[in-house]
Amino acid sequence: MNVRLKHFGAMALALALATGTSNVFAQDGTKQDMKAAGHDTKDAAKKTGHAVKKGTKTGYRKTKNGTKKAYHKTGAGVAKVGDKMEGKPQ
Repeated sequence: MNVRLKHFGAMALALALATGTSNVFAQDGTKQDMKAAGHDTKDAAKKTGHAVKKGTKTGYRKTKNGTKKAYHKTGAGVAKVGDKMEGKPQ
C-alpha cells in the first residue's frame, strides 16, 4: 500500500504540473493569436486605404481628362456651326 501511495503522489504531482503548464501555454497562444489578429487588421486597413487613395486618384484623373475632352469637342462643334452660319443671313 505504501508503494501505491508513492505512485499516487507522483502521478498527482505530474498531473498538476502538466495541467498548470498547458494552461500557461494556452494563454500564451491566445495572446499571440490576439496580436496576430491585430496586425492582420492593421495590414488590411492599410491596404484598403491605399486602394481607396489609388481609386480616388484614378477617378479624379479620368474625370479631368473627360472634362477636357468634352470642352475641346464642344469648342470644335461651335466652330463648325459658326463656319456654316457665316454665309447665311440671320
